[in-house]
Amino acid sequence: MIKSFLLLVVISISFLFFSCGEKKNESPLDELKDKAKEMENLGEKMKETTEGFTEGKKVNPVDFRELKSLLPEKLTSLNRTNIEGEKVNAMGMNISHADANYSDKDGNQSIDLKITDLGSVSGISGLAAYGWYMVDIDKETETGYERTFTYKGGKGYEKYDNEGKSGEVSILVAKRFVIEANSNNLSMDQLKAAIDAIDVGKLESWKNVGVEE
Repeated sequence: MIKSFLLLVVISISFLFFSCGEKKNESPLDELKDKAKEMENLGEKMKETTEGFTEGKKVNPVDFRELKSLLPEKLTSLNRTNIEGEKVNAMGMNISHADANYSDKDGNQSIDLKITDLGSVSGISGLAAYGWYMVDIDKETETGYERTFTYKGGKGYEKYDNEGKSGEVSILVAKRFVIEANSNNLSMDQLKAAIDAIDVGKLESWKNVGVEE
């Protein structure tokens, strides 16, 4: 996902500078002015997108034990089979996350649910791993689809394969927390129900927790 996002940025910038042939009636100077304006607009768009992030500030992430407390013991007919959490502080990254696995008694259906506090990397650098945040996606294939959408005021991403009945959903909360869910042999509605089981309001209330001015 990181490589895909960086590739998208490179392609976008390359397109801005090397698509001069599309406006044949413009002089080179006019074309250069157009490209400069487009780059300015791109910069403004990125600034708007990242406004409100804690990038540049030191952030002590929420204790992973608190994140674990938001992962339910059961999701509809699926029981939690494992839960774990971790805090990572290395090479300028200071994040925490909690993960839980859910399955039916036969192991035919499953969901993996994860909450991550991006902490000190919650700005554009942290979201590089979630390329869908910077773009709008709406794609369909013969077997499934992927798209971005809005979830309780935040941006989300969903992808589903009808043949394999597998899907994934990611939600950004308070421009700091990411909820991720992956499923096997379940519908998208069932997968989204797993996201709904997370107390998003609680995560939003932690937006400024650990932020040092």
